[in-house]
Amino acid sequence: MARRALITGITGQDGAYLAQFLLDKGYEVHGMVRRASTENFERIANLRDRLVLHQADLLDQLSIITLISEVRPQELYNLAAQSFVPTSWLQPLLTSEFTALGVTRVLEAIRLVDPTIRFFQASSSEMFGEAREEPQNERTPFWPRSPYGVAKAYGHWITVNYRESYGIFACSGIMFNHESPLRGKEFVTRKITDAVARIKLGRQDKLKLGNLDARRDWGYAGDFVRAMWLMLQQDKPDDYVVATGRQHTVREFCELAFSYVGLDWQEHVEIDPALFRPAEVNRLRGDATKARTVLGWEPTVTFEQLVRMMVDADLERVQAELAQEVSSGGS
Repeated sequence: MARRALITGITGQDGAYLAQFLLDKGYEVHGMVRRASTENFERIANLRDRLVLHQADLLDQLSIITLISEVRPQELYNLAAQSFVPTSWLQPLLTSEFTALGVTRVLEAIRLVDPTIRFFQASSSEMFGEAREEPQNERTPFWPRSPYGVAKAYGHWITVNYRESYGIFACSGIMFNHESPLRGKEFVTRKITDAVARIKLGRQDKLKLGNLDARRDWGYAGDFVRAMWLMLQQDKPDDYVVATGRQHTVREFCELAFSYVGLDWQEHVEIDPALFRPAEVNRLRGDATKARTVLGWEPTVTFEQLVRMMVDADLERVQAELAQEVSSGGS
């Protein structure tokens, strides 16, 4: 019989890549979606007929218990969160409810319904914040610098707690930044590649950005979901940093994306002080030695390949928009 997996946050970037990955492995894949007035299933549109979607909400304990009782998954991947860092200052309480307490609700549901379910928690490099050392590994102390980072640190430790207190097979993947053509446009990487495509095709002239000196360890989401799965296939549950070990500035990302289409980024990028964070996280770089040695995980997509992949996808998208406008204008 096919293994059954339940993914919260299945409509997000990681959820879509993980769903595809598990389907390719022969899993029966179930996804949890929130009831919303507008449904946003575009990332999983090509998979819809192969997935079973259920309505439930991380804010509603009973809905999670009911969902897990009905699906009875062998593996549960908790990818749902309020995951945009700037929003966490505007909505700190909601961020805490989803990103911190939401994890507890899922773990509590597992404990009550079926403690043999293997659980993956998507932790974040934002927990390191004002990092005490570089690169950061599983033993680096956390110093989060945003309500999002603080909430993720809670989610991380409650996962450890349920593992140690109740013997649940619960793993945290401390995921460093990971991007793809499916990244939301509010995130700086996709904001850049979308603007590059629009500027190249004459739809836009300027791009406003905040801190160009922020340094991040950027990997490919398709590689990162493979690490999530590998964690739940081990004999023992544990926590792992997932990262490329290479660091780049936002400025470098800009330079690469613009030059790929033959443009000079300095002619188009404007600095907007309003886009700086109240407390900045300046440098993050992960040490994924443990994931490489224990899980046998390696990233396959380089930073340069990732930037080009994202620009190509956005060029294709914007060209399709333009063609649509032309055809609707001519009808």
